[in-house]
Amino acid sequence: MKTYLPKVNLDQRKWHVIDADGAILGRLAVQVADIIRGKNKPVYTAHLDAGDFVVVVNAEKVKLTGNKELQKEYMSYSGWRGGEKRRTVEQVRAKQPEDLIMHAVRGMVPKNRLGRVLMTKVKVFKGPTHPHAAQQPAPLKAAN
Repeated sequence: MKTYLPKVNLDQRKWHVIDADGAILGRLAVQVADIIRGKNKPVYTAHLDAGDFVVVVNAEKVKLTGNKELQKEYMSYSGWRGGEKRRTVEQVRAKQPEDLIMHAVRGMVPKNRLGRVLMTKVKVFKGPTHPHAAQQPAPLKAAN
């Protein structure tokens, strides 16, 4: 018996818009990761890109539970001596609130070529507006 492989039709990709206002970061990231991987579809296959596009608006209004707002740090390293940078959630939220959601979603997709392709389907914006109205995204309620 042969393994069934679904035909992934790239023309039938849907667009979804999620309002992150008041949403909890981790739960929102799980929801976005599942949609871009296609886990909410019957044709889901682990090694294929069967997911949809996701637009997240109001990224600066996302919430973190517990003391993460004060204690969580994001670390990056440039590769040079002394090139380690640590930023708190407050600093990231002030400069680039989109990075909070992108970093959380990136941690929930595969760390390979497929994961890099999946991350191109996530669009995160600071305010309530986005330039993807032509794709007619369907509104989704953020998981709480």
